[in-house]
Amino acid sequence: MGTLNLPRKISVLGSTGSVGVSTLDVLTQAKVEVEVAALTAGRNVDRLAEQALRWRPRIAVIGDEAALPKLRALLAGSGIETAAGAQATVEAASEDAQWVMSAIVGFAGLAPTLAAARTGAIVALANKESLVCAGPELLRTARRAGGMVIPVDSEHSAIFQVLEVQNAAQVLRLILTSSGGPFRGVAGEAMARATPEQAIAHPNFSMGAKISVDSATMMNKGLEVIEASYLFAMPAERIDVLIHPQQIIHSLVEYADGSTLAQLGAPDMRPPIACAFAWPDRLPWPAQKLDLTRMGPLTFENPDLIRFPALRIAKSALAAGGAAPTAMNAADEVAVAAFLNRRIGFLDIAATVEETLSRMDHQNQLTLPHNDPVEAARITDASARRVADDVVRGLMVAADA
Repeated sequence: MGTLNLPRKISVLGSTGSVGVSTLDVLTQAKVEVEVAALTAGRNVDRLAEQALRWRPRIAVIGDEAALPKLRALLAGSGIETAAGAQATVEAASEDAQWVMSAIVGFAGLAPTLAAARTGAIVALANKESLVCAGPELLRTARRAGGMVIPVDSEHSAIFQVLEVQNAAQVLRLILTSSGGPFRGVAGEAMARATPEQAIAHPNFSMGAKISVDSATMMNKGLEVIEASYLFAMPAERIDVLIHPQQIIHSLVEYADGSTLAQLGAPDMRPPIACAFAWPDRLPWPAQKLDLTRMGPLTFENPDLIRFPALRIAKSALAAGGAAPTAMNAADEVAVAAFLNRRIGFLDIAATVEETLSRMDHQNQLTLPHNDPVEAARITDASARRVADDVVRGLMVAADA
């Protein structure tokens, strides 16, 4: 490894998901020697136990408390401490570590991510919801503790790598690229009949069901616009989205002098993970090399905001500020779950989110209800879920009528 100044003690929150697995794969392929403080997972107890026996963390935590007896049985005699539940996950995130991968999906990742930030560790952030629901507070917490947040989403990692800090005031636009998802070019009538199986079939990445559906609706890109605004102190009107099906250019930064800098790479989550792990150094590992001579044309198009209204909804939530981004995220989680359970149609996802925000706005529920940003996020999240559940029930009744 030469003279690279790499983290030696790490934790991986959400170790059994696609990002968590990729993180451990990068460390394995790079032959990095690390001490693992904690591994956490949601429900995949078998994979967590397998990882724990390989990486020997001090503690392994399963979110599903009913799975704790099995985890203990699988790790019996290993000397690895076990625990379960949301509070145990937060405590694991607070373990002494130099570097923490935050890859828990959904609002459940907010409290553990903030706990990791409070330790002063470098937080490699793959949990969108932490930024969407409490971005300013998360960034302030990390700075106060002497740490930092490094984005792992390929789009934000790209901007992080090419945004020149000394010239930040001369940035005109941030341009996030998107594959367009599995329904790019699909007519609205066909999208209305889309099944969960079709929606989770991402053209470039293998991801969890929730993230895949968000890609299909383009809500993931809306969430990323909000993230980019917080991460890079950029107003919404200076953040654009560009459809780029090949996913070779991950994002671009346009400067006042006419220069536009782009970061390129194969569609693979592991290079951004490697970047976040070694920054400001670069981690040598057998990554897939980009051979532009063997590629076909790179194409680009503007997003269709009529067929994909989620992007417009997200920008409106960001402009509204206050609790609106948190409420939008909660409503989206409810709507996506309802779609995956075949309770509502694909086009009903964005409709549910927009109707939830409209009802909460009329009820004056989109102002921050608490001085504590985390508690405010929890209150808003719970309220939005109740409203979204009601919207979903109304859609189901209308469909049966």
